[in-house]
Amino acid sequence: MKATTVNQSLQHPSETTANGVPAHRTALVLAGAGAAGNAWQLGLIAGLSDAGVDVTDADLVIGTSAGSTAAAQITSGRPPAELYTAVVAEAPPASGGGPGGGAGPGAAAGRSGAASMTWSDGIIGAARDASDLRRRLGAAALERDAPDEAGPTRWRRIVSARLPGIGWPQQLVLITAVDARTGEPVVFDRRSGVELVDAVAASTSNPFGGTYPIGNHRYINGGYRRSENADLASGYGRVLVLSPFGGRSRMPQDWGMDLATQVAELRAAGSRVETVFPDSGSGDVFDANALDPSTRPQAARGGHAQGRALAGRLGPFWRGDHPSLT
Repeated sequence: MKATTVNQSLQHPSETTANGVPAHRTALVLAGAGAAGNAWQLGLIAGLSDAGVDVTDADLVIGTSAGSTAAAQITSGRPPAELYTAVVAEAPPASGGGPGGGAGPGAAAGRSGAASMTWSDGIIGAARDASDLRRRLGAAALERDAPDEAGPTRWRRIVSARLPGIGWPQQLVLITAVDARTGEPVVFDRRSGVELVDAVAASTSNPFGGTYPIGNHRYINGGYRRSENADLASGYGRVLVLSPFGGRSRMPQDWGMDLATQVAELRAAGSRVETVFPDSGSGDVFDANALDPSTRPQAARGGHAQGRALAGRLGPFWRGDHPSLT
C-alpha cells in the first residue's frame, strides 16, 4: 500500500502560463460537510450540468470527507442528473450516518453531531499547531476504537453502498485522510494500492467514532489534513472549490488550514480560483446538523438551483474563455 503526502508526480505541466502553471488544466475540489454537504455538491454539479457546464470533466478531482464520496460518485460515469435525482428521492435511513455523509466507523449520526464537535473542539483548543492537532486527534480516536472490527466492517458496507462502482476511475482523483498513529497527512490515488471504497471510508471517518483500518494502518477524517485541501490543486490553471462550510474553519487562522489561505497560495502560484459556498436555498444545516440525512433533499435542491444560477459566471471560467477572471 502506498499513500502519498503530495501527488505532484501525477500532474502534467504543459502549455504553461508565465508562472509555469498549465493554463488548460482544471481541478475540482470537493470539501467535507456530512450528508448535507455531499447532497449540496451533487445538486450543484447537476445544476451546472443542466445549464451546460460539465465540471465532472476536470483533469483532477480532490475529495475530502463527504466530498470524497461525491468525488467517487461524479467520476463513476453516472450522469450528474441521475445522482441528483437519487438524492431528492431517497428516504433517510433510521441510522448509520445517512446516504452521503459520514458518522465514522463506530458512531451513528444521531449521537455524533454536536457531541463530536464538542469533543474535537477540546482537542483543537489544546493543540499547539496543525501537526500537533493531527497527532492528538489520532491518539484520541485510537482510544475510541472498539475491541473488534465490527464498526469498521459496517462502515465499509455503508460507504460501499453509496458508491456507483468499486474501482478507481481513470480520471485523476485524490482522496485525503490522516494517519491516526503518526498524525501524518496522506493522499490516496489509484496508484496507492488501496481500494476506492477504503480510501473513501478512511476520508469520511469521524475520529469521534474511532479510526478506520486499512492493512496495518489506521486513519481518520481527511478534513484534518487541511480543511478543503485545495492546496493539492497546485499546478493546475483553473481551480473550482465547492466548500459546503463556506470556507469556515474551527482552527486558529495562523495554522493556515483555512480555505482563504489555500486560495491565496494557489493564486500566488498562478492558478485562477473560484469558490462556491451554499446559499440560503440549501438550508442552514452546514454545522453539527450536517450529518443528519434528513437535510439532504433540501441541500440538494438548493445546490441544484444555485448551480443553474451560477452557470453564466462559472461557465466561461471553467472553459477558460476569460483569462482575466479570478
